[in-house]
Amino acid sequence: MTRTELFAQIQKKSSYLCIGLDPDLDKMPPHLLTISDPVFEFNKQIIDSTRDFCVAYKPNMAFYEALGPRGWVSLQKTLDYIPKDIFTIADAKRGDLANTSEFYAKAFFHQMNFDAITLSPYMGQDSINPFLAYKDKWVILLDHTSNSGSADFQTQELKSGRKLYEEVILQSQQWATPDQLMYVVGATRADKFAEIRKLAPDNFFLVPGFGAQGGELEKVSRSGMNTQCGLIVSSSRAIIYASGEKDFASAAGKEAKAVRDQMDRFLQK
Repeated sequence: MTRTELFAQIQKKSSYLCIGLDPDLDKMPPHLLTISDPVFEFNKQIIDSTRDFCVAYKPNMAFYEALGPRGWVSLQKTLDYIPKDIFTIADAKRGDLANTSEFYAKAFFHQMNFDAITLSPYMGQDSINPFLAYKDKWVILLDHTSNSGSADFQTQELKSGRKLYEEVILQSQQWATPDQLMYVVGATRADKFAEIRKLAPDNFFLVPGFGAQGGELEKVSRSGMNTQCGLIVSSSRAIIYASGEKDFASAAGKEAKAVRDQMDRFLQK
């Protein structure tokens, strides 16, 4: 999906919501567990109830890998079911040597046909380049994440005087254009959004941490938007587990619509 197509979806739906498809068998409504593929059935019903309110879906690979081969089958069925005009993100957080990255890129971009993948920049440009070789596919680099342990490395000051997360942005700007490169910036870092936006004025930010982790949508939106929105705000647990009963899908739809309605107000300003 191109940048123009992504922005068109944001405008069409008045939304920059991404929904994390993170199916946990321990949190699913019990009646689904009797079905042959409860993960796909859960995802299918979530997609049916939320597709009008979001512009992206983001399966986290851990929830599928933990199930072994059947998890990969459920993932592929889910991808095949997602409407083609909705942006798909493989939340994989890969990062490896260049020759290995070539095969990761082939797996996620060619075999599974995701639009984007989250990557760790820790091993540098040669570990990222194989993903950038794919036309109309996106690399989303981990930059300033929402977890408490992010301070262990990301905010360390370098000899240049810059923080590590700042250096990641400045260096990676030389690897690809904003038409192919995004950054993960946690919603719990709302106080940092204005300064991070100055470093990457034209790039999209994938913003996890909204909802269950307590990120603030208004602060993020006001300080993080650019002329083409520039934000994809992700919510997982707060939406997909809005109810643990048989009404889980309709409850997810109501929650997604409520978030979309908030986003609509920010987009209009």
